[in-house]
Amino acid sequence: MTPQERAAKSAAAMWAHDAASKWFGMELVEVDEGRAVLALTVAPHHCNGHGICHGGVTHALADSAFAFACNSRNATTVGQHTMMSYLVPGQLGDRLTATATETTVTGRSGVYDVRVTNQDDTIIAEFRGMSRAIGGQNFEE
Repeated sequence: MTPQERAAKSAAAMWAHDAASKWFGMELVEVDEGRAVLALTVAPHHCNGHGICHGGVTHALADSAFAFACNSRNATTVGQHTMMSYLVPGQLGDRLTATATETTVTGRSGVYDVRVTNQDDTIIAEFRGMSRAIGGQNFEE
């Protein structure tokens, strides 16, 4: 099995049980070893009292991309710590894309950067996630 095939199979296994990402309206766009791309169109129920995309929605999108990237090797992995910097608010109707990229994996710990952009490639937010492999697999190999 190639690394890309393993990442796709792991993502499919996770996506099948990921009610939260689906509930938000996210779409799994692409996955590869150490990388994942998810997208979301900002709907009225994603907006806060200022009429802009709620920061928690943006964070959830980045966090889900992080999850698929850090599980791409079929080792059950969870978030240990995350940080988000909001740069520009997402607007109603924006197509937000979160691209997660692995920075490093050492032992059971990993570091991932996620950039959230809109349809114009404007950077909405930057996210950094630290992961921890907890044992187990997303599918049997």
